[in-house]
Amino acid sequence: MTVSPNYAYISPEDYLEGERVSPIKHEYIRGEVYAMAGASKAHGIIALNLATRLRSHLRGRGCIPYMADMKVQIEAASIYYYPDVTVTCDERDNSSSDEDFIRYPCLVVEVLSPKTAAFDRGDKFADYRTIDTLEDYVLINQERMSVEYFRRNSEGLWVLHPYSQGEEVHLASVDFHCPIEALYEDVMGL
Repeated sequence: MTVSPNYAYISPEDYLEGERVSPIKHEYIRGEVYAMAGASKAHGIIALNLATRLRSHLRGRGCIPYMADMKVQIEAASIYYYPDVTVTCDERDNSSSDEDFIRYPCLVVEVLSPKTAAFDRGDKFADYRTIDTLEDYVLINQERMSVEYFRRNSEGLWVLHPYSQGEEVHLASVDFHCPIEALYEDVMGL
């Protein structure tokens, strides 16, 4: 997630302008900018495994998966995050390739690292929950075979569906199914 805050207020417009030319990625949280830390091999492999499978599954369905270089704007909270994997099926996101962020994701995935796990489960999840179009929030553990799948139910409550070794992961927002082992393909030690 984040490592070094800059305490001077920065407008969202200035953040976006700076981010377009910056050699490193930053997340924007209510006027503060945070440099992103690098990811482990396991983290990258897991995100790529899921994104690749989602891309094949969603081809021709009007939904587009993105990896870690696409920002999600949370306008109500004045935030821009870089999720590890995200999917939007919303025409408002898909009708233009000019913007360098999406606003209407239906699925957001974060691969947990020891340093970011608490933030991803806590404040970040609370921020993502303010997005009306978000249906699924997924946390994938990179140290053991474990997926925490949160689904917004018809009452608007977020319900946890945990997955572990030997189970099939189902992401309802995009009707995606795969064995959990496929997400961890080529990850050593698991």
